Amino acid sequence: MLNIDRLTLQLPHYPRWWRREWATCIESLSLHLQPGEVHAVVGASGAGKSLLAYAIMGLLPQAARVEGALQFQGEDLTPDRQRQLRGHQLALIPQSLSALDPLARSHHQVCWAAQRAGFNRPAARQRATELLSGYRLSHAASHYPHELSGGMARRVLIAMAQAGNAHLIIADEPSVGLDPKQRDRVLAALKAIALEGKAVMLITHDLRHALSIADKVTVMHQGQALETAPAHAFQGQGAQLASGYARALWQALPDNGFTTLPLNTPHQEPALA
Repeated sequence: MLNIDRLTLQLPHYPRWWRREWATCIESLSLHLQPGEVHAVVGASGAGKSLLAYAIMGLLPQAARVEGALQFQGEDLTPDRQRQLRGHQLALIPQSLSALDPLARSHHQVCWAAQRAGFNRPAARQRATELLSGYRLSHAASHYPHELSGGMARRVLIAMAQAGNAHLIIADEPSVGLDPKQRDRVLAALKAIALEGKAVMLITHDLRHALSIADKVTVMHQGQALETAPAHAFQGQGAQLASGYARALWQALPDNGFTTLPLNTPHQEPALA
């Protein structure tokens, strides 16, 4: 469904007011998403995960330099096509809850998302009602964002992303700040979307909980995709993982005793501290 081949992204910065330089934020990244799967993109803050999402959606700053190939359903994702598909076939669940309009009720927000996707007003209202009911939010349809818990607000954002029946949904850190019960509800909602035959890209720093729903995991570090592995490769001591960084990330989890690999081991990336 989505094919990314050797994507490189550079953004300008100005170390001095008269001098522009370019920072490489993503370097030669390749990634492939299939229908019906949850593909987790995991890495520390600053690894380039959110920038990858913005590159797919066509939401990068105008000054950004982008090289490589992006294809969706066999066709190039040009800027014009990204604009056409955004909110329809491509949907982003943003990390910040401030993406919700503080002055609009939950039902209105989902209804507006459906209208932007092409539904007429009566159909959009019906679509919003169905989605909120499916996420156990019927009682919150008349609530404003400040009246919602974090988990409820996340599910409203998911409903908005689904309003246009998108085939690819990118969820950027959807479980941040949630208690375990709300986190599990949000992750279960994303898995259910994949089981409908759609593709879900789960962007997160939380490998432990991503593995509960992911089919594949791409590990990013400093703008590079170190490896893509099936979720079942993250077991034992990580012997099935190809990169030292991925093994260190796995072994450093609480369930694995917070162990780490030695730093600066030959032919592998530095392990996590």
